[in-house]
Amino acid sequence: MKKIGLILLILIIMTPVFAQDDFVFDKGIDKISIPIKIINNLVFIPIKVNGVELNFLLDTGVEEIILFSLEDNTTIKFYNSEKINLRGLGSKESIEGLKTTNNILEINGLKSKNQLIYVILDESFNLSSQIGIPVNGIIGYQFFKDHLVSINYAKKKLMVSKNNDANINKIRKTYNEIPITIEKNKPYLSANVFIDEKNVFVKLLIDNGNSDSVWLFQNLSDDINVPSRNFDDFLGKGFSGDIGGKRARIKGFSFDKYSFPLPIVAFPDSSSIKSVRMVDNRLGSVGGGILKRFSVVFDYKNAKLYLRKNSDFNEPFTYNKSGLEIQHHGLQWVQETVKLETIPISGGTTFDSNREKVKDNFKYKFNLKPIYEISNVRKNSPAEQCGLKVGDVIVSINRSAVYTYSLQKINEMFRFEDDKWINFEIERNGQVMKFKFQLLDIL
Repeated sequence: MKKIGLILLILIIMTPVFAQDDFVFDKGIDKISIPIKIINNLVFIPIKVNGVELNFLLDTGVEEIILFSLEDNTTIKFYNSEKINLRGLGSKESIEGLKTTNNILEINGLKSKNQLIYVILDESFNLSSQIGIPVNGIIGYQFFKDHLVSINYAKKKLMVSKNNDANINKIRKTYNEIPITIEKNKPYLSANVFIDEKNVFVKLLIDNGNSDSVWLFQNLSDDINVPSRNFDDFLGKGFSGDIGGKRARIKGFSFDKYSFPLPIVAFPDSSSIKSVRMVDNRLGSVGGGILKRFSVVFDYKNAKLYLRKNSDFNEPFTYNKSGLEIQHHGLQWVQETVKLETIPISGGTTFDSNREKVKDNFKYKFNLKPIYEISNVRKNSPAEQCGLKVGDVIVSINRSAVYTYSLQKINEMFRFEDDKWINFEIERNGQVMKFKFQLLDIL
């Protein structure tokens, strides 16, 4: 019995040493380039999980790999699964999920074996409808921890390279090096906020999975107070439900040698962050609204962040002035007119490319197009005051069919210059109705 016990103890001790959960380059490869999608300041990358390609949000604010919205990927297989409860940002209690092991992740010459993955079973947790593209998961620390990860927001490109002196020295030639800390597998930055005539030192999570510029936790410091000019808003969706809070404009935000005047800051409700495991002295987050102004390189191993300004650095800070949150609500068949490639013949007869006679130079075809609906209306906003409601299905915006817009284009429209008028045509209870509101800056 003692011999068996000793063997088991050795296996337990050695397992972490031989674990293959690191992302490892294929033989002969030391750097890869990955095209990415950037939507609402968020980064999305394709990764194969057990042979099935899925779309992931790249998020420095999470430790684990998390999957959801898998109803269209029924062929994916998981092994060694057990049911658990998951908690995170949001006001609700924990949600049901699965913990699975021995998963294989692959991306363009990088592979990771024996990965631990959490699967959210709650079908209501669905980022795809808010983002406008299929989103199947979130990946963070496991992707960043071993290599140099470079995100070029302007060119929509991600580079992963081996973490060695040669590659670091190349980066140092054109990037500014900033010390950070890695705590509980997440990166943190020291910064200053100028609020209520005070310059306040803050420790912030670097969270590129947050589309806002800065979040501040008002209940964790006497020096952080919400400015008098503010409004209640929907801040996003977390693992445990919707995140509410306030938005306001502060006088300034800075870190290292970079300064940003008049940023828009979110102040989440205390109920929305109650389930978050905080590291000591954390007072908020810095998100994609700041990071998108740079090319960014993360070096977790050496606790460094490398930054280089891009063309968006001086872009003004804006926010959704409409008060509307829009989401995908399925697909519809739309009839479109398509011009034919025709071959004119003397005598006036026209033939298509297959030399079949046609009556004119056009034909009709049907395509699947998105349906958009209103998912949230901010209180006292222009949208609420004009009469728009949650559940309204959008027919047109500014007299153009809504399916001609991407969800990102609609959201960008709500950040237009002040005083711009927006025309909405919606369907409510089978009735088509028209509304009009003006974008006004209340901050």
